Amino acid sequence: MHALIFFLLALTATECNTRWSSKLQPQYQTKYLPVQVDHFGFALNQTFPMRYIISLEKFQPGNPILFYCGNEGDVMAFVENTGAIWELAEEFGGMVVFGEHRYYGMSMPFGKDSFKDKEHLTYFTSEQALADYVELLSYIKSTVGGATNSPVVAMGGSYGGMLAAWLRIKYPWAVVGSLAASAPILQFSTPCEDYNIVCTKVFEAASVECADTVRNSWGPLLKYGETPEGRDWLSSAFKLCEPMKNSSDFQNLLDWISNVWGSLPMINYPYPTSFLVPVPGWPVKELCKLLTNSSLPEKQLIINIQRATNFFYNYTGSIPKCFKLSTDTGGLDTSGWDYQSCTEMYMPMCSTSKASMMQPMAWNQTEYMENCWKKYKVVPRPQWATKQYGDIDIRGSSNIIFSNGVLDPWSAGGVRKSLSDSLVAIEIEMGAHHLDLRSSNPKDPPSVRIARLQERAIIRGWLKDYYYKVKPHRDIKLV
Repeated sequence: MHALIFFLLALTATECNTRWSSKLQPQYQTKYLPVQVDHFGFALNQTFPMRYIISLEKFQPGNPILFYCGNEGDVMAFVENTGAIWELAEEFGGMVVFGEHRYYGMSMPFGKDSFKDKEHLTYFTSEQALADYVELLSYIKSTVGGATNSPVVAMGGSYGGMLAAWLRIKYPWAVVGSLAASAPILQFSTPCEDYNIVCTKVFEAASVECADTVRNSWGPLLKYGETPEGRDWLSSAFKLCEPMKNSSDFQNLLDWISNVWGSLPMINYPYPTSFLVPVPGWPVKELCKLLTNSSLPEKQLIINIQRATNFFYNYTGSIPKCFKLSTDTGGLDTSGWDYQSCTEMYMPMCSTSKASMMQPMAWNQTEYMENCWKKYKVVPRPQWATKQYGDIDIRGSSNIIFSNGVLDPWSAGGVRKSLSDSLVAIEIEMGAHHLDLRSSNPKDPPSVRIARLQERAIIRGWLKDYYYKVKPHRDIKLV
């Protein structure tokens, strides 16, 4: 089974400088902090250099520290794609810090041997990463002038949003609150088909005929994939660099095609981006212009599907000749998330409902666990994350904003209803994957502008509570 291939496509692409707003060209430094390889045991007394990014450009003594919980990729991808944190720093006179997640980017606990075997990978957990962040924040508050009494606001998107929420839940004294954008903390217990159903709804909103074309394409694709002659034709039709030789190659083609339908709703932004791949504004609507007839003969239907895949993987025309079957995008280290999904980030996905346009596919837990054992000599622990951090019943915590875009398929596993007065859910109509964390843009829909205002008002309340109640003698003015 092929689990969670879409989550590999989080906030991880490298874009040109147009990712910054015209007003913001932030100045920052790259630094490293020695942190324990194992925070929870005492037998291994070993450290590694954790990379972090820090900006004091707007910081005024005592003002807040805005901390981004780095997720599954090189930290620079998040620095360059999270415009909201820089805008908040300008508004609040805050320090900006991005922590890089261990086993990603330059933060390798065992250098080039970090992925050598399960003994080296055993410290690759979200729990260890959160402890890294607590160590980093403690170090910054004790070494940066004027930061000793600064409150910390955590934030993150996707897996980073999950980490931001969990940081507040597990270490409430370390951060006054967290903004968890598009954070599917409930995905572990969400029905496996829900992600794909949301994807389908996004395509149907653009064009029902478009979604039906995708739905009707699986039969012909599977038919041609059964024989060597059919695979040869598909190889030519999809302009593959290497002809498919067997059923395994054909499955890779199906995954490659499925990746389009599962990823495009995530990046269905109102303006052009290079977030995962270069696409125009409202890319789902634009792609659907290529899929207008679901009743075409088999080969013509497949040809139109090929045109849609070309739209996604080659919108700029930068791939002149042929395609390699890979769902990797940007600077993502897919082996990292693949390992995590084989341990604690176990999020089954399937497509068994008639409401889904995706390839019909049941979830096979036994097969998935066997594949994890073959690759890493480990097996997942289903529901471990919910036991470690809590599922929907996290009402004992406080000061967390859960924002979700209606167009984002990861909203299926997100907190979409407020759990208390301080565990607040914000729903963003016309919002894709953590759109609220991106830089403000004139083409932003009103819903995301309102959401950002709500988020800032709530964060302002956390800060005022800290300054005027926890630190009653602190005289600070929040702009």
